[in-house]
Amino acid sequence: MGRIAGRFGRVEPRRQARAFVLGLIAGLPRNNCWTLAEHAGDANPDGMQYLGERACRDAGAVRDDVRGYVVEHLAEPQAVLVVDETGDVKKGAATAGVQRQYTGTAGRVENAQVAVYLTYAGRGGHALIDRRLYLPKSWAGDPARRAAAGIPDDVAFTTKPALAAVMIGAAKDHNVTTGAGKFRADAIAARLPRASWQRLSAGPGLKGHRWYDWAWVFHRVRQPRSALAADPPQPQDRRAGLLPVLVAASRPAGRLCQRRRAAVDHRGELPGRQNCQLGKWRHSQGSA
Repeated sequence: MGRIAGRFGRVEPRRQARAFVLGLIAGLPRNNCWTLAEHAGDANPDGMQYLGERACRDAGAVRDDVRGYVVEHLAEPQAVLVVDETGDVKKGAATAGVQRQYTGTAGRVENAQVAVYLTYAGRGGHALIDRRLYLPKSWAGDPARRAAAGIPDDVAFTTKPALAAVMIGAAKDHNVTTGAGKFRADAIAARLPRASWQRLSAGPGLKGHRWYDWAWVFHRVRQPRSALAADPPQPQDRRAGLLPVLVAASRPAGRLCQRRRAAVDHRGELPGRQNCQLGKWRHSQGSA
């Protein structure tokens, strides 16, 4: 907590933040202001609610501090960045961004608030390092509703893939170490041949299946050997980049590539027009 102590304007919210974090890692059945307050020994949830809504703090600086702490303790060449969205089911209509929308938390369309999260994951562990609230168009275009919820004027409607791209860019700017090395993910994706991509569904969403294009990318091969495209990456002889690439696909939806086993050459690449079980670069299709 000493790393983020200076981000709070007063000692009271700093102490409340410590109790909040201790509650989050205590393994409580549910995490909300009531349960966290009970764990901290508070008589009511007012302190926890004040911390989240009105306490004087620099949330962006706290996020940067957390990201620095995570990378400092978990950094490794084969680490990956994982992007995912999740939602919190709500009963009211006043929470910022809440509307009836699909949320994986419930597995169906519910009245929910949805956010996109970025996780740093390596062999030593994993932790969240960034987040962005998804603000639907119904909120972005309603000045009165925005003002009532305290949404800044410079926050506009942004698709979920675009929110993820912003977070990945911020992680890159802060020198987050991953197995992809010092390359821009979008530049690597742009150089891949069309035959390297395979279209798969990430599951049903509000507007039908969520289609993404996937391709394995080997950025380094330690020992040249005969390998099969359908084989999973073996850490002892090659590293696989797993950063998601969040740029719009230019080709129309087509027939899924057939799964084939193909020899990988000494550069870790598929010969000719062999396809696409070679990596997990994620290429977003359409808007969220």
